[in-house]
Amino acid sequence: MDAVSRIRVVIAKPGLDGHDRGVKIVARALRDAGMEVVYTGLHQTPEQIVRTAIQEDAAAIGLSILSGAHMTLFAKVLELLKESDASDIVVFGGGIIPEADMPALQEMGVARVFTPGATTQEIVDWVRSAIPSPV
Repeated sequence: MDAVSRIRVVIAKPGLDGHDRGVKIVARALRDAGMEVVYTGLHQTPEQIVRTAIQEDAAAIGLSILSGAHMTLFAKVLELLKESDASDIVVFGGGIIPEADMPALQEMGVARVFTPGATTQEIVDWVRSAIPSPV
């Protein structure tokens, strides 16, 4: 599969959370599954994440949030995508996110949230099914 036809995903760590082992494992699993992955690194602002996704022509943004700021950070990324006329970019995420917050996240437009215990294969399979491969 050449680079032109691969699913392109931006993986990001928004906010002040400095724990990146899990997000690096997810990024590698997506890459090993044939996707093109851009990992933005730690301490990214929602503005930086959205700008990167648009510049990279990404089909999806995966956010890893362990800080407890998930409601604010997901909402800001989705708002910026809408303002940039890029709402077609699928937003998903993972981290320490309470079950009680899941309905509100889905309602605001987060496509899927993976909590601790999700396997990398589960994430890869979901991305493949939720994001169409470019032609």
